[in-house]
Amino acid sequence: MIKAILTDIEGTTSSIAFVTETLFPYARARLRDHLRDHPEQAQGIPGDTLERWIDEDRKEPVLKAIQGRIWRQGYERGELKGHIYPDAAAALHRWHEQGLRLFVYSSGSVEAQKLIFGHSEAGDLTTLFEGYFDLGVGSKLETVSYVRIAEEIGEKPSAILFLSDNPAEIAAAREAGLQVQLIDRGRGDTFESICH
Repeated sequence: MIKAILTDIEGTTSSIAFVTETLFPYARARLRDHLRDHPEQAQGIPGDTLERWIDEDRKEPVLKAIQGRIWRQGYERGELKGHIYPDAAAALHRWHEQGLRLFVYSSGSVEAQKLIFGHSEAGDLTTLFEGYFDLGVGSKLETVSYVRIAEEIGEKPSAILFLSDNPAEIAAAREAGLQVQLIDRGRGDTFESICH
């Protein structure tokens, strides 16, 4: 029996285009000014390297943390609104009301996760989630990351349903014993039929 749902963000609850066409360019355009004001956050990594990493969508914790701080300012100023698919927002509310425990696991920093859900087009959804996980727990492609998450939230892996648009992440979670559901938005998959 499923007791907890662990969801990815990009391509699953939210449009990949929102991340690649809105969030990444927003952070890149403000990166140099941000580093001028907070040089210690780069941890010695040159600005041009960080810009290249944005272009390459590198999953580097230092970059993710800086992006999260830049996005926070954008959300707080009202310049950014987090995209959440309407079916995902409705399902998250429904599952929360049903007593399912909800968690997020994304390559974006925990701060960035809270921002997209806290300043979403569907309002503040952060109250629906019990916890957030990022690359600090490990790569989303490694089975051990999902084992750690199950231990941290205190549920058997078999009682957790993981949702993602990435088949490699789905395979790693399945290997850890989690139940899994691939969400392929291009194929027309939605959250409508999950855990009904």
